[in-house]
Amino acid sequence: MPLTPLPGDRVALLVPGSVEYVDAVWRLLTAGIFPIPLDPRLTANEQERILRGLAPSRVVRSTEELAELVDDLPVPGLPLGRPMHCTSGTTGVPKGVFSGLLSPADATALWAEERDLWGFDAGDVNLVLSPLHHSAPLRFAMGTLLAGGRIVVPGPFDPAAVTAAIEAERPTTMFCVPTHLQRLFAHWDAVGTPDLSCFRLVAHAGAPCPVDVKRRLIDLFPAGSTWEFYGATEGQFTACRSEEWLERPGTVGRARPGRTMTADPDGTLWCEVPDFAHFSYFGAPEKTAAAWRTTATGAAFSVGDHGRIDDHGYLYLDGRREDLIITGGVNVYPTEVEQVLGECPGVVEVAVYGVDDPDWGRRVCAAVVGTVSEQALASYARERLAPPKRPKTWTFMDALPRTLTGKVLRGELARPTLRP
Repeated sequence: MPLTPLPGDRVALLVPGSVEYVDAVWRLLTAGIFPIPLDPRLTANEQERILRGLAPSRVVRSTEELAELVDDLPVPGLPLGRPMHCTSGTTGVPKGVFSGLLSPADATALWAEERDLWGFDAGDVNLVLSPLHHSAPLRFAMGTLLAGGRIVVPGPFDPAAVTAAIEAERPTTMFCVPTHLQRLFAHWDAVGTPDLSCFRLVAHAGAPCPVDVKRRLIDLFPAGSTWEFYGATEGQFTACRSEEWLERPGTVGRARPGRTMTADPDGTLWCEVPDFAHFSYFGAPEKTAAAWRTTATGAAFSVGDHGRIDDHGYLYLDGRREDLIITGGVNVYPTEVEQVLGECPGVVEVAVYGVDDPDWGRRVCAAVVGTVSEQALASYARERLAPPKRPKTWTFMDALPRTLTGKVLRGELARPTLRP
């Protein structure tokens, strides 16, 4: 049997999410051991590529191994850090985001921040929709358990199973991505909407939410219960009640308590955070240094996202630097174009991306799901977008390629085999 990990060690978890999975994560962090939650469907080559630089002392690949590991761990207590989640790796090898061992005071502050923002308490029942190897669903589940509540894990996302869990378990909280909502709403159109009055908190993130989905979310769930937040594997930035979004369409809210958001002249966003929310990229000091800068009152980090902050502190996202399309010397942010085109009648989803172009350097393209015609879209774009921002190529699809957390795989869209 493998040796029991020691404080400061890392343990890779390549098993499906479950109540026992969250318990193991909690116990590991209580012992000062850092779980590395990973998708159990990764191929051997993918696993080797990701884990090569993270040097875990143990890799758990089955529920039996997980149970053996838990037998050697302490009972759940104060987690002394964060799980080492890996970045998506869209621009290279995924990086391990490492909090390091925290003092009891900092660890208490870290988890109290989540509790206070979302109001977790002993009466909460958290319904888990997303894979638990992702940071947001695991954070909501952990926060619920730390507050004395319980979690419900129906298994791989299935609208019928989720609906049954809502009816049987009466959950109070739920984290989801827009794709979850779209699939649930389609299912409920066919079988009827369950009683949703049990929910006090429904939070979504991970990808832009189509306007019609957002409005239906607000209409279906109890008043004041729906939120959006903006964050990354590295840390959390903003939170936004849907009522605020109704007043300021397109915003992702203001900085969370204890954080300060700023934007450089070019739109690069920075977030100053408390000491307990600092991180490094494990084994990559140069990448860590590039992500942080010193401020007058502490330190701020950036993940390369761009946006603008209005006079009241509300943030509006433009997109990520790596998504930026420079066409004819003009910067075009896909998110901005998507927000405009997403309002066009007949558009269900839209993703904007760039491909190489001999004349312009990069050409703006759009992939569209819906019933709208290319002529109608082109006309709509001419009325609402400056010439450089108007897509030159339109591709119509049944569904956009996405990660499990709902992020559009722009790189897949840009592949020649997917272009007309």
